[in-house]
Amino acid sequence: MIDDIALKVLQRRYLARDEAGVPVETVEDMFRRVAGHVAGSDRSRDEVSRGRISDIYFRMMNDLEFLPNSPTLMNAGRELGQLAACFVLPVEDSLDSIFASVSDTAKIHQSGGGTGFSFSRLRPKGDIVRSTMGAASGPVSFIRVFNMATEVIKQGGTRRGANMGILRVDHPDIEEFAAIKTDPGELTNFNLSVAVTDAFFGSCREDTLFPLVNPRNNETVRTVRALSLLDLIAQCAWASGEPGLIFIDTINRANPTPHLGPIEATNPCGEQPLLPYEPCCLGSIDCAKMVRLGRIDYDRLKVIVHDAVRFLDDTIDAGRYPIEAIRDMARANRKIGLGVMGFAHMLIKLGIPYDSGEAVTAARDLMYFINSESKAASRELAEERGVFPNYRGSIWDRKGLPLRNATTTTIAPTGTLSILAGTSSGIEPVYDIAYSRMLFGGLRVEVTDPLYKEMNGIVGPDRLKTLFRKAGDVAPEWHLAVQKAFQDHVDNAVSKTINLGAAAAPDDIRSIYFKAWEMGLKGITVFRDTSRDSQVLSCRTQQTC
Repeated sequence: MIDDIALKVLQRRYLARDEAGVPVETVEDMFRRVAGHVAGSDRSRDEVSRGRISDIYFRMMNDLEFLPNSPTLMNAGRELGQLAACFVLPVEDSLDSIFASVSDTAKIHQSGGGTGFSFSRLRPKGDIVRSTMGAASGPVSFIRVFNMATEVIKQGGTRRGANMGILRVDHPDIEEFAAIKTDPGELTNFNLSVAVTDAFFGSCREDTLFPLVNPRNNETVRTVRALSLLDLIAQCAWASGEPGLIFIDTINRANPTPHLGPIEATNPCGEQPLLPYEPCCLGSIDCAKMVRLGRIDYDRLKVIVHDAVRFLDDTIDAGRYPIEAIRDMARANRKIGLGVMGFAHMLIKLGIPYDSGEAVTAARDLMYFINSESKAASRELAEERGVFPNYRGSIWDRKGLPLRNATTTTIAPTGTLSILAGTSSGIEPVYDIAYSRMLFGGLRVEVTDPLYKEMNGIVGPDRLKTLFRKAGDVAPEWHLAVQKAFQDHVDNAVSKTINLGAAAAPDDIRSIYFKAWEMGLKGITVFRDTSRDSQVLSCRTQQTC
């Protein structure tokens, strides 16, 4: 059932409105609109069959068991028609490429999508520009251009313009990049991550010098002490929550289509590594709603996984794309990202504390099942519709596994979707029992955990405290263990924040970085409470933090 906060969000952002801004559809109408449009993309079926599929899609959304990413809910069956959430655009070392990407970014943001970029190919600040014999201004200056374009476009949008900016750790401007967001006024429309390599962490482990290389000519500009550079990154993350780390070599070892080139960037929250011009449609199952009579109903979960994979595959053909190159990549690789939300609520319903070995086992078992069944569903679609066009040369071709989709699983943050579903976000612990959440457009909502309200008075206070483990009270090693359990059974990556108390030190963050790399994670984000004056999530009072 949609609660008052969810209804407020839907009315402000998702429901179709007239010229006066008044909603002209109900929540049920929205789900009918989305289901009918997505099911209608399969022209191989007759009208009766498409109607049956549409009813299946409608029921799983209306029951809040599965929800697709926000652009699908907003745009399906409407004029804009853009259904994907995630895009990566190339940024080559030329003004033509840079400003072509700025233009493409504007189109994507106007349609409700988010964009990721690697700026690692841009020559460093002060390097020669032969056409003018002047000096290059460097990657950070051009990130500011993208940031300003986003600021302009988002004024008329229904979704915050979101970007991910990535720079390789061996770029000569890496120190400037790492420190830029310690100024809270800088790059407010960007998340930043450093693409760190195995070679860099090897150098950190041995405490040796590390070369910074000009991408224009592959010549070493200077060397730095690797550990000092890692300490700088940790210090900046301690101060501002950014940059995060992307373990780029780990990502490329899992690249499903290596014959098409290396992956250099991700979407804004880091869970979707993508090739240039590649988009992805995401969706999440509320795993808390799969708990029946104190156990996970795997029979129902299997049905939802198969229906959700078909839904997400249909969105690839049902959607309109802002530029032709993106459309072509979408249909050539057919990447989808099915994940979960409500994991913390699922554990609570099962009577399992988040920071426990039982929780890690539950995470591993759950995602193993979803990943396996998503591959079975994709294989069934391949038999019905054919493998994805770039299948030959992919890792699935090498394994002899014909699939419809180059990837099937992702763990997204599900910030707004979890509000709509009335469940906990992604795979995070509950943030708090009562907290404030800042949404797009300055809408601040006061949230009281719905499951806590349901259980309060039924379960004793000591047991409630054990089960409702707040994010900041969970030790980093348990955050990492849960992320690892999911990552082991996810094609793409995992959006996960390691929440730290205000008293945490930069050395704590450096230690987390090492552990995350050694565990084979694809990315890591840390956030120290109070490190920003304005936070998306915040406790209502300091006493509840």
